[in-house]
Amino acid sequence: MSDLRVVTTDGNEKILESAAIQSLADELRGRLVLAGDGGYDEARRVWNGMIDRRPALIARCAGAGDVLAAVRFARTHEILVSVKGGGHNITGNAVCEAGLMIDLSSMKGMRVDPKGRTVRAEAGLNWGEFNRETQAFGLATTGGVVSTTGIAGLTLGGGLGWLMSKHGLSCDNLLSADIVTADGRFLTTSAEENPELFWGLRGGGGNFGVVTSFEYRLHPVGPVLAGMVIYPRAKSMEVMRFYRDYARNCGDDLTAFAAMMTSPEGEPVIAMLVGHIGDHAQGEKLMEPVRRFGSPLADTIAPMSYVTLNSLLDAAVPYGSVQRYWKSSFLKELGDEVLDILVERAEGMRSPMSMVGFFHCHGACTRVDRDATAYSLRDDQWDYDVISQWTDPAETPDHIQWTRDYWRAVEPFASGEVYVNHLDAEEAGRITGAYSRNYDRLVALKNQFDPTNLFRMNQNIKPTA
Repeated sequence: MSDLRVVTTDGNEKILESAAIQSLADELRGRLVLAGDGGYDEARRVWNGMIDRRPALIARCAGAGDVLAAVRFARTHEILVSVKGGGHNITGNAVCEAGLMIDLSSMKGMRVDPKGRTVRAEAGLNWGEFNRETQAFGLATTGGVVSTTGIAGLTLGGGLGWLMSKHGLSCDNLLSADIVTADGRFLTTSAEENPELFWGLRGGGGNFGVVTSFEYRLHPVGPVLAGMVIYPRAKSMEVMRFYRDYARNCGDDLTAFAAMMTSPEGEPVIAMLVGHIGDHAQGEKLMEPVRRFGSPLADTIAPMSYVTLNSLLDAAVPYGSVQRYWKSSFLKELGDEVLDILVERAEGMRSPMSMVGFFHCHGACTRVDRDATAYSLRDDQWDYDVISQWTDPAETPDHIQWTRDYWRAVEPFASGEVYVNHLDAEEAGRITGAYSRNYDRLVALKNQFDPTNLFRMNQNIKPTA
């Protein structure tokens, strides 16, 4: 094992001696992976194919003890740190350049308590893995709209998903979390134990430490009624007007999303995506207006498992093989003026893989007090996302420019707020828009638990201490 050149927390470089590297390797139950080792390229691979960073060291943690060792090592040697759970975030902040990547993706332990309707799950799980285990008992909790998303990043940022109108966000269902803090302590957080830190973990992202496991409340969820109704893109204005009014009148059991995209056959389309959690006969009645509207190209609504529902969009956003750039905001209204812009701009989409999505937030997730969790964006509104995807890196500037122009045209109609999990890497200046009046309280927590900003590879809440 040789000495390594690493980047420090202040952005400078230094030489890390081989003896120090070996001491970390010896302390880990998992593997310490260096460039050239087997598994190095796979470990640094994340969902956004645009990310190609090369950590100096990757600690592939087998448990909380390994996380403790890695954090203490990084603190002692003042090395830049990143943390990988599912690696699904658009920013690629899971991977640092020439620092220490703490990789939790092997930590997939999970125990369901079907009687108490709770689950303890380690931070390396994704929602597909999580759902398959809980659904064996007919249970689930809110877990995103793509099954390859990691449970850790989604929950720590809030956690929008198919069950949010009926059961709240992922963070609303969090009962406790274990965390390794920047000073190398292992803490359990809950409403009773370290409650202020627990408050911050429910929406504050990875700013306060490395969460190693999550305890969630589970809910009975049987087979659901769900699917897409797809129309030609030329009908976008009519479909979006209908969708706007329909979504606004959905009850808690029903969730309605929409997307302007391209079909697998290469046809520009607009789709309404609907999911009903509950009695199928009631679901059929509630979905009847969607199924009767217009002349759809396809109607895929059918009974399916929640596992299938949560993977409905997986094929549209494949893991790791696609270049991506993303801009997002919240829209409290979808008036005709903004719909005109949204529809017109979509016609200039540069790639058949790109899309514009609308995720409607209503019901249980909007009835939580704004101060109850760090995530405070509790209005009935749409999270809208301009998602560019392509495969040829030479096309990157054109796709980025199109996405930025689209977002700028819509932004005068937006609320100024943004879902922290949908911020791109360049958008540090929008961080206050993710937390509204809760931002100062989060800064106070950062001052207490990470005053040196060891955990800065995230949508960063900067300490003032």
